[in-house]
Amino acid sequence: KDLILRKAREACTCNHQTITTFFCRLFPVLDWLPHYNIKTQLLGDVISGLLVGIVAIPQSISYSLLANQDPIYGIYTNFFCNIIYVAMATSRHNSVGSFGVLCLMIGQSVNRHLQLAGYSDHSTGSPLLGNSSSSSNGTGACDRSCYAITVALSLSFLVGLYQILLGVLQLGFVAVYLSEPLLSGFVTGSSLTIITSQMKYLLGLKIPRHEGVGSFILTWVDLFRYIQNTNICDLVTSLVALAIIVPVKEINDRYKEKMKAPFPIELLVVIVATVISYYFNFEERYKSAVCGDIPTGFRKPTLPDINLFSSLAVDALPIAVIGFAMTVSLAEIFGKKHGYTVRANQEMIAIGMCNLIPSFFYCFASSAALTKTLLKESTGTQTQVSGLVTSLVLLLVLLWIAPLFYSLQTSILGVVTIVNLRGGLRKFHDTPRMWQLSKLDTVVWWTTMLSSTLVTTEVGLLVGVCFALLCIIFRTQRPRATLLGKVSNTEIYEDQATYKQLSSIANIKIFRFESSLYYANKDYFKTVLYQKTGVNPVLLASRQRRVETQGNADTGNSKSFFGVRFGCLKPAKRRAEKPSVDACPPSIDMHTLILDCGAMQFVDTVGLSVLKETHRDYKEVGIQVLLANCNPSIRHRLREG
Repeated sequence: KDLILRKAREACTCNHQTITTFFCRLFPVLDWLPHYNIKTQLLGDVISGLLVGIVAIPQSISYSLLANQDPIYGIYTNFFCNIIYVAMATSRHNSVGSFGVLCLMIGQSVNRHLQLAGYSDHSTGSPLLGNSSSSSNGTGACDRSCYAITVALSLSFLVGLYQILLGVLQLGFVAVYLSEPLLSGFVTGSSLTIITSQMKYLLGLKIPRHEGVGSFILTWVDLFRYIQNTNICDLVTSLVALAIIVPVKEINDRYKEKMKAPFPIELLVVIVATVISYYFNFEERYKSAVCGDIPTGFRKPTLPDINLFSSLAVDALPIAVIGFAMTVSLAEIFGKKHGYTVRANQEMIAIGMCNLIPSFFYCFASSAALTKTLLKESTGTQTQVSGLVTSLVLLLVLLWIAPLFYSLQTSILGVVTIVNLRGGLRKFHDTPRMWQLSKLDTVVWWTTMLSSTLVTTEVGLLVGVCFALLCIIFRTQRPRATLLGKVSNTEIYEDQATYKQLSSIANIKIFRFESSLYYANKDYFKTVLYQKTGVNPVLLASRQRRVETQGNADTGNSKSFFGVRFGCLKPAKRRAEKPSVDACPPSIDMHTLILDCGAMQFVDTVGLSVLKETHRDYKEVGIQVLLANCNPSIRHRLREG
């Protein structure tokens, strides 16, 4: 009681110092901005922010297509979340915004709700054309575009709420269950799904967007079924864009150490393609799908649709988990590389605010983006001031430049999206090396990748997490168990099966079980112990009792022979001279068994019962059992039990 009261007083103490500390921890910008060095840091931040902003323009528009939204909403998302992240992040290098995997999951949820609401799929071959003048707050009729962004911003609100709750409740450790092979497999599987969803734009086909189990295969079936309807103009444009962007991106990657900044080939291709499409009138002449009207300026804030929360609650959870996992992992990677500390829980609150607040301004969910973060770090950013510069670049697009992208073909946006997924596809080249290092990790990667591709992204993530946990349980359920031998002239004991020239101690066997002893591996513990030592005390005790019983019976029978016939004495003597194998008492080549508990982290109640049974069973056959290298928690459990 006293401890609780003292902690409560400490937590609830309110003075100038605690208030200042609270706001500095909640808004880290208050801590580092007063110490900002304009001479040494500003130039790197401005250059980095400009380059990331230039890359963010085509990505914002193309990822909007992936999220089933109008292009303007992707620019809104990248603009607002960068400003908020500057104020609340502890990472100096993360670049937040629309992320391909999240946009895929958002698009799937939006499309599902559009179908449930009865909206026709009239624009499956093009983005949601035109920014609806109807508002989503009930002041007017809500068309398909309006309802799509209403679903997306309501989803973003829930995602941000989940992430803030995880950060406030100090649940950052949840990210540790998303291992690197699992995340890698999930990103690769999602990349394949994204590429599949973008193929219809590259070919100019109008096919329905499939959802749920088997959507990957069904989409490819439809692509081949309607391939005769391919728009030649879109196909040629896509191939030319791929032939230009991919080699230049490869050159950027290969010579990034020598180049001061990567060449912005994506933006250049987008500009040139827009100009060509406008002057040659691809929309009217070849029926190519284009972006259409992109309005300028900002819309009035709106509220999320509370009625959608119940149906979006489940969809928001995996998006929130993936979003904060990517953000925290990237922040920790670059924080470790550049020697500063990152607070995982604060990062979760920051990215949660980047989703919660922008949801009132027609934005969808975002997270740290890998490609833009790598670009930001490689171009010399020093602080998050570069994020403000990126937002200024996007502000120029929002206020003046956006309408100029009217004639931009959606096939070009599909190319930009696919090219940015090269990193996920390169993971296939790493699998042979991964197999050599860890077969179980490779199986986790393939399981997560295949389930994310062939089932759904959400189910794939769940399958990957469950399978990874099962692999951990399997490793502890059947751990390595060895007999130890002594290294000559030392007090070092090692595995006899691994090292040569180890001496064993006469009549003493040392057994090491390289895992904690608990309910899942109790049977394996006894099985491998009996196998390694060559002594099964239960069978041995049973055999000894059988020998004793048979001996007593033979003694009684021999006495009865004297009372019947003297001639039966000779056969009885012959039987006594040649006893059966079962009648021989079994020999034991040890008197002491030592259990090396150095690798045991804990022993549960079932494990404690196993140790008791082992001690009792071996004692019955004349073998004493000793425990060595027990840590304090195990010794405490042994004393209590």
